[in-house]
Amino acid sequence: MSDALISLQGIQKTYVLGEQVVHALRNINLDIYQGEYMALMGPSGSGKSTLMNVIGCLDSPSQGVYWLNNQEVSKMTDAELSKVRNNEIGFVFQTFNLLNRLSALENVALPLVYSGIGKKERTERACETLIKVGLEDRLNHKPNELSGGQRQRVAIARALINNPSLLLADEPTGNLDTQTSHEIMALFDEIHASGNTIVLITHEETIAMHAKKVVRLRDGLVE
Repeated sequence: MSDALISLQGIQKTYVLGEQVVHALRNINLDIYQGEYMALMGPSGSGKSTLMNVIGCLDSPSQGVYWLNNQEVSKMTDAELSKVRNNEIGFVFQTFNLLNRLSALENVALPLVYSGIGKKERTERACETLIKVGLEDRLNHKPNELSGGQRQRVAIARALINNPSLLLADEPTGNLDTQTSHEIMALFDEIHASGNTIVLITHEETIAMHAKKVVRLRDGLVE
């Protein structure tokens, strides 16, 4: 264990596909500190998506040790990992992953339902978070009534609602035009300035430039 928020020690991830063994991650050692803004970059097949899944507790390493906020998550059960994901990590995906039948407010409040928070507090917190991302006039709109940029703002608000230790963003501008991408990255800059730890997965240099540190992967190794 180190004093880092995230500490990856000797992380390996191996997949067996028939008779072929794929080494997706090879002995990754990486520390991420509270308040850091890091971009993970690499070509297709470099292992960056696999590494994101391990950091996000969506997958477990084949070997190695992973500490998140003083918890050794590499040995946790699926149920324990699910709890860590809900409490410690906010996810922002390229495809937004919003529920179309729910309003912006209801989508943002959803993680609080799983945390057992009452409806009044859920509504108040979701409203406050949507205001922070500039959507105070879109609280009751459903995703199909919002632009791509507005939908991504809803997704970012949902990721922030539980005050996570880590905001993990996977190609967050991948489905957006250039102008909207600039606006979303400016929002990430504001979120980082307020003290949040951000790990950004991207293949675009212009997006990675927003981060304060860039880690490049190739063939499952940190370059």
